[in-house]
Amino acid sequence: MSKIKTILTIMVIVPVVFLLCSCNPVVDETRSASRLILENITGYNMDEQIANYLESDVLYVDPTTQIGTIRADAASVSFSAELLDPLSINGPSSYNDITITRYIVSYFRSDGKNVEGVDIPYSFEGHLSTNVSIGSSVDLTFTIVRAIAKDEPPLVNLQMGRGDGVLTATAKVDFYGHDQANRNVTATGYLTIHFANYAND
Repeated sequence: MSKIKTILTIMVIVPVVFLLCSCNPVVDETRSASRLILENITGYNMDEQIANYLESDVLYVDPTTQIGTIRADAASVSFSAELLDPLSINGPSSYNDITITRYIVSYFRSDGKNVEGVDIPYSFEGHLSTNVSIGSSVDLTFTIVRAIAKDEPPLVNLQMGRGDGVLTATAKVDFYGHDQANRNVTATGYLTIHFANYAND
């Protein structure tokens, strides 16, 4: 009789365990069949020309009115998407398309001085809603330096004429998204930024 009870218990437990596993949110973390490719990331120089770096003016002074304003800085990025297995017999479908939803910008310096709010600006998160289809490319613009960062150390020190004339740091930008089966994808890019109180002509 006890043997029959044991068998019945196992028959009850196994489906419950299977059900719990099937509801596990980790399923959504499994690797996507798609790959998000960050092809290029660029900034602008003080002549507003596209460059492979960014010249960030910590205080813009209008040459006519002499009124100073603080402005955020933008960067541009190009994405494409492809299948991890380009020889897949099924080929791509709409489930393989990628939606980019957010990004995180953090900064670091080559001299190792990397205390946020002292040596480098604070990291921050931004949000996007951009779709990248398999086999296509998308360009978008995003904020890489917030205006508020220029009103906080260390950038405010440059604005007020304290500290070194130019502060150079690298922005690391992590982009996050998912395919249409809700499996996560990421891509990372880097951009050198030269912060200074540039002359405005």
